[in-house]
Order: sequence, then C-alpha cells, then structure tokens
Amino acid sequence: MSTAFFVLDDGRIFEGKSWGAEGKVFGEAVFQTGMTGYQETLTDPSYHKQVVVMTAPHIGNTGVNKEDNESAKIWVAGFVVRNPSTLTSNWRSENDLETELIDQNIVGIQGVDTRAITRHLRDRGSMRVGIFSGLELSREEMVVEVRKSESMTGAFLVADVSTPVSYIVPAIGEKKFVVAAIDLGIKGATPRALAERGVEVHVLPFNSTVEQILSLNPDGVFLSNGPGDPASMVETIEMVREILLKEIPIFGICFGHQILGRALGFETYKLTFGHRGINQPVIDKNTGKVEITSHNHGFALKAPTDSQFSTVYGSGEVTHVSLNDGVVEGLQLLDRPAFSVQYHPEAAAGPHDAAYLFDRFVDLMAKKVRA
Repeated sequence: MSTAFFVLDDGRIFEGKSWGAEGKVFGEAVFQTGMTGYQETLTDPSYHKQVVVMTAPHIGNTGVNKEDNESAKIWVAGFVVRNPSTLTSNWRSENDLETELIDQNIVGIQGVDTRAITRHLRDRGSMRVGIFSGLELSREEMVVEVRKSESMTGAFLVADVSTPVSYIVPAIGEKKFVVAAIDLGIKGATPRALAERGVEVHVLPFNSTVEQILSLNPDGVFLSNGPGDPASMVETIEMVREILLKEIPIFGICFGHQILGRALGFETYKLTFGHRGINQPVIDKNTGKVEITSHNHGFALKAPTDSQFSTVYGSGEVTHVSLNDGVVEGLQLLDRPAFSVQYHPEAAAGPHDAAYLFDRFVDLMAKKVRA
C-alpha cells in the first residue's frame, strides 16, 4: 500500500494511503454528507470533474452492483474516504468497491481525516485539489500541479456526460404522456420515476434543437441534473426560452433548475461549499412543509424569496428555500406551466419526501391536455 496525498490549492496537504487506482487526478474538492448511497454518488454524472470526500467514516461495506448504478460508469474524478470497509457483506453485491475503482481507473485515497477536510472546505470553500498516489513528487511540486488545474467556475462539462443519441424509456403500464427529457447528465432513476407514472420518456442530447424537441409533440419537457457552471449553457438557456413561449409544461431539477432560472433572467453564483448529501432540509413556502432532500449542487440562483417576481413570461415566485442557508431551492411561474427545484426528487440515493414533484409535473401535463 503506497503513500498518497490529498493536496488542496491553498497549500493544505493530507497524507494517507493509496486506495483504488494509483496515479494522480485533479478536480474540485467537495464533501458529501450522506451516510448511504456511495454507489449512486459515484455514478452520478453531476459529480464529473469533482473529487468527492465522504464525511461518513466507513464506506464500501455493501460492495457494488449494476442495478444501483445511476449511469454506465463512475463519474467522480477521485474518491476520498477515512476507513474503507475490509469486508463486503450484502446479498446483492457483485463486486467490492476498491476493485470497482481499480477496474474503472478511479484514483482514491484512504486513511485521511475526512471530517477535518470537511471542516476546512466548509471554512475556506470548495477549491481545486489533486490526489497523488504512489508517485515521487515533492510537496511543492504537487501544490504547483494543483494550482495549474482547471477551475469549476466557467466549466462547460455537459457535452462529456450527455447521451450522444436519443433513446426511449417506455411508460410502465398505460402510456399517458410523452416527455422530452434533455440530458444534461441525467440519472437513471429519473426516467424510471416518470415511467412509473405512465410517461414515455424520450431522453435527448443536451444540444437538441427546439425543432427536434417539438417533432416529438411532447406533453412536457424535463431539464435534468448535470455538472458544470450553468452560465456556460448559453444555447440550452435560449432553447428553454423558446419552449417557454410554446407554453409546454417544463420541469427542471438541479442543473435544470439553474438553467430555467437563467432563462427567466436570473443570475447564478458559486456557493462557498455547495450542498451535497441526502439530508438537506428544505421548506415549501406555500405549505410550510419541511422536506428532507437529496442535493448535489455547487451553484445557486439569485432570486427574491420574499415576494413575487416579474419576467417576460409573466409572474413567478420562489417556492422552496434551504433551511440551512436560505438558498433558493425551487421556483415556479404563475402564468405558464413551468417549475423547478434545486434537489433530486428521484432520491437515488436519499429520502422520498420530494417524490410528489413528479406527480405535480404529471398534473401540469394533464391540465394542459384538458385545456
């Protein structure tokens, strides 16, 4: 077992041991607070170009299996744990976690104080990081390499994760609606959640044109989660503006929420350390209900939370707010059928408090059809 180093661009270095593949990797250092769901995290395309620090100390005890993957591969740039499980104990397991990391050439590090790393990122903010495993480099050389790596601000990453060709997820049971889902880094659980509600989902590449979308005669358009800076998605934002003019129901989550917000004229900004985990409290301002939700985002919308707002598409309002820091977590238009949330209603992994949002989307489409 080789020595490995977790090197932040502010010069802070944590020494540990190699885990997974050896080598070096760079990305944005972020922490994930979920105590379960590491496999869903690893295969979530939204974590592309990010080095994920798991705050839960024991990771890997249930192994990995193909059924729980959210995409076809591991997307995290690097993986950081304190104590990887020495045993895999689950009847559904098909492989142990470290072997899977090695097979997919994911560089990791173990034996570091992940709580100390988390406190550091919480205080200083997410930043560039490198993992150096089994390499002979000085501390100064490692820091220099990290500081030469790319920043997440301004990053255009969707082209790396989006499907190159469209595909269909058929409705389960009677087909009631057709939805065009724009793949910005979509998780497998999302089309399944819609299919369970009688929706035939056409998953389309991120750069699909308005004409291609309309050719499906969709009852609704879904904007998925994904990685990168939403400000970089100029063409997609313009596409959403054209769809809004058609008054087709729109539902956006996570990255899709930010893109809808920018289409309405709001700015986005980089959060200090983001929200990542399956235990994030959000309040629905219209009902007063508090939901425990699954998050993965480093950017957020600037929108008024204390009053309605005006757009060229009519009035709107912020519907959900984070109880931890007041960040905008949901919005809706009042004069057109469009809404979005900053979190994951499909909850893979995570609680199911927000599953009703898929039903709300179905209700919007049904109302439009009846009209």
